[in-house]
Amino acid sequence: MARLFTLVFAVLALVWSGPAFAAVTVHFHSFNGSVLFGRYPHTFIVLEGKLSNGTQVNENYGFTAKKVSPAILSGPVYHDISVEKPKYIKKTNRHFSVVISDAQYARIKREVAAWRDAPGKYYNLDTRNCIHFVGAIAKIAGIKVEYPQKMLRRPKKWLNHVTGLNPGLGAKKI
Repeated sequence: MARLFTLVFAVLALVWSGPAFAAVTVHFHSFNGSVLFGRYPHTFIVLEGKLSNGTQVNENYGFTAKKVSPAILSGPVYHDISVEKPKYIKKTNRHFSVVISDAQYARIKREVAAWRDAPGKYYNLDTRNCIHFVGAIAKIAGIKVEYPQKMLRRPKKWLNHVTGLNPGLGAKKI
């Protein structure tokens, strides 16, 4: 009987520690920012966890203008994908998190590359900014998204709006 118990315990331990429990989580962040103190309001994503093949994931991405200047106010400018340092991420607002599949992770990586590699001037404060980028990622993760005009320059308010659209997230407005 003791041998049977040991065998069952060993099998369960293998099952619980296997790839079935691998998961990547996408976290949705905002930064309040300040025009006067050098960082504008911003939203970005953090990906962390483990893919089913065992690959560790610890990445973050945001969409931004390559150069901050008054030109941003008058139309499209050159763009960039930003990657934040851990100390910066700790100072931001984490609105909600969603566990995603390996396939969704791969789609998100392709989406990041598409935004990064788009030719020409692709950042537009009103039609293609960090909010639109995070919204595209949210849609891949199965989150309902809207882009109210009055929120397109207010990432924290926008993510709170997305929170309200998705009560199943169990998130609270910040």
